[in-house]
Amino acid sequence: MKFTDGFWRVKEGVRLYHPAHVYDYEISKDSVVIFAPAHFITNRGQTLQGPVFTIRFSSPFKDVIRVQIWHYKGQKSKKPYFEFYQEEGYCPCIEDFSDNIVITSGKLKATINKKGEWGVIYYYEDKYLTKNGCKYLGYAIMPDNTAYMREQLSLSVGECVYGFGEKFTPFVKNGQSIDIWNEDGGTISDQAYKNIPFYITNRGYGVFVNDPGKVSFEVASENVERVQFSTRGEYLEYFIIGADDMKGVLENYTKLTGRPSLPPAWSFGLWLTTSFTTSYDENTVTSFIDGMIERDIPLHVFHFDCFWMKDMHWVDFEWDKRVFPDPKNMLERLKEKGVKICVWINPYVSQFSKLFDEGKEKGYFLKKPNGDVWQCDDWQPGMAIVDFTNPEACKWYAEKLKYLIRMGVDCFKTDFGERIPTDVVYFDGSDPQKMHNYYTYLYNKTVFETLQEAFGKGNAVVFARSATAGSQKFPVHWGGDCLASYESMAETLRGGLSLSLCGFGFWSHDIGGFESTATPDLYKRWVAFGLLSSHSRLHGNSAYKVPWLYDEEAVDVLRFFTKLKCRLMPYIFSAACEATERGIPVLRPMVLEFPDDPACLYLDRQYMLGDSLLVAPVFSEDGYVEYYVPEGIWTNILTGEKIEGGKWRKEKHGYFSLPLLAKPNTIIPMGSVDTKPDYDYADNVVLNIYHLDSGKTVKSQVRNTEGKAEVEIEVRRDGDVIYVTKIRDTKKPWSLYFDSLKIEALSGAGVEIDKKGSRVVMVNDCAVLKIVEFI
Repeated sequence: MKFTDGFWRVKEGVRLYHPAHVYDYEISKDSVVIFAPAHFITNRGQTLQGPVFTIRFSSPFKDVIRVQIWHYKGQKSKKPYFEFYQEEGYCPCIEDFSDNIVITSGKLKATINKKGEWGVIYYYEDKYLTKNGCKYLGYAIMPDNTAYMREQLSLSVGECVYGFGEKFTPFVKNGQSIDIWNEDGGTISDQAYKNIPFYITNRGYGVFVNDPGKVSFEVASENVERVQFSTRGEYLEYFIIGADDMKGVLENYTKLTGRPSLPPAWSFGLWLTTSFTTSYDENTVTSFIDGMIERDIPLHVFHFDCFWMKDMHWVDFEWDKRVFPDPKNMLERLKEKGVKICVWINPYVSQFSKLFDEGKEKGYFLKKPNGDVWQCDDWQPGMAIVDFTNPEACKWYAEKLKYLIRMGVDCFKTDFGERIPTDVVYFDGSDPQKMHNYYTYLYNKTVFETLQEAFGKGNAVVFARSATAGSQKFPVHWGGDCLASYESMAETLRGGLSLSLCGFGFWSHDIGGFESTATPDLYKRWVAFGLLSSHSRLHGNSAYKVPWLYDEEAVDVLRFFTKLKCRLMPYIFSAACEATERGIPVLRPMVLEFPDDPACLYLDRQYMLGDSLLVAPVFSEDGYVEYYVPEGIWTNILTGEKIEGGKWRKEKHGYFSLPLLAKPNTIIPMGSVDTKPDYDYADNVVLNIYHLDSGKTVKSQVRNTEGKAEVEIEVRRDGDVIYVTKIRDTKKPWSLYFDSLKIEALSGAGVEIDKKGSRVVMVNDCAVLKIVEFI
């Protein structure tokens, strides 16, 4: 939302007030409260005029500063509220000097000017981050007398802004107007399913606006030197989040709003769905699963989309008896083939569903102000919407899911959650404007916790489309309705990269595109991209996605990349554990790993999978791909080719190849199993050392499927000798390779060779290994 008419004037009919200076303040143990009138006060008579801003600075934990701003404090506060972490008893350091007040939280500090015009400057240690100056903060009264609070924070030369959720618009958000308002707009518009009021910049700080309702951002747009954000009402709150780098910002942001849960290892395998409007029954489903088995394509999850239930009856949680007369035994038969089962659900209940009357009678649906059930025809006929602010409605919904779980269902695709009306009344009195975005949090929380209760921590996973801040705690999320085109494939990746910079550790997308039918060429290219994402699902609208319907080569391509992902699982699962422990996503924009490389600031057609693998999907029919390689000697793990970084490359790739590069000075563990994603990663694992420079020390670990480290190794190179300076011994055989060549262990040089294999066991403080062939 824009309030001004250029630099000098405000829009016609708008009254805009700004804090002029610090008139008075109060310092307590944990905060400082500023009283800042909208005009300079030089005599007592001027204290009779308003408005006056009340601004409170505090801190929930180190490196985070909370800013709360009121015009009128008398308004009733309404639910919902974002959940955020506050360290018990934590107090920032507050110092009162003659010219300013300084509040310091860890290395982050805010300096509030006490003399002259209003101004606040934020630093991380001695590094300037951003500021709030004269006429930045504002209180606006619109022509219709609606009030808004507005804040602006400065941008420096060359500063790039990222985040705001899963945005399909350009990756760098400078110059964009962004409304935080969940909508079902596909991947082709500026609307988004997952809107997050958080942004991060390449200067190493983030801003989280603590409002679950509609927050309007003007990112170097209304004022090209600033990021502006505004909310309706008399109150505005936000957090400034600092750290040593962008990764640290995400770590602090997810500490504040919640870390992603660890999905089960099986969920990282290949998912196949019936697709949306296709016709299917048990024979169809069985033919798909058997077809994958016969073609040696590892399949790990089968998903039943909407029409597992009878049309016009969604959701009643009952299998359509016309095509699934014996669902329990059918699921048993399917699971004997080695697949997990997922079924589609949403939070809407059709008037034709047998649950409608029950939900209406018990008050489980959103209501109109007059007490009627709110209904519409915008998905299912006469549908109602479950009110997840009602604890009994949550239990009721969960019981329906538990029945399916007992039948054999392992997880749920939690579709929708964006089309939430605002002309409704909630059970707990929540503000319907704020609940529009927040609804999805309660919806997915209910489903995720139901699965977690049934299967235990670390064994619950949903496949969710909508999200808000904090929803990262309930993985996995997928990109929504994309088209079968290279352009849509690229915009899908842009959305995933933006979402990852909001603390979402796990993300997927519809391989081959949702709308229309992909060409065999596009399908095969998207397969490579999809299997090199954290989660991988074949899904569509009106077409089946089994590869043999495209061509026989598609079968081979899907097999190749599915098995590659299975072999990479020791590496990918370690990255997944880091996402859970630190909030660093599995799929990472290049700028997150290389914030000091200017060439990486705008890159949105390539990414890092974990911290050590660069992936550049092919987005063209001719097979050419242009991508950037940072400094160093990188290795294509598919071909062994050495690539000198610090430059752009243009290559042509067949369907079994793409740029998949190992970062120099890294160890990438690869497993011995290519038929499933959940196996003993430490058993016969191969530790691949890629281009270890002399004088460098690298570390790696292999986690088990519960996230615990089983193998840990630390390696140093001096000249042509590799020193293994640390090994956490496992009782399982493993191998060590250098640039794809096995290293020979020298007996009598501080090591023992296990005669059963190439396992190296520590004897003294270090083991010395000689490189068989140095490249």
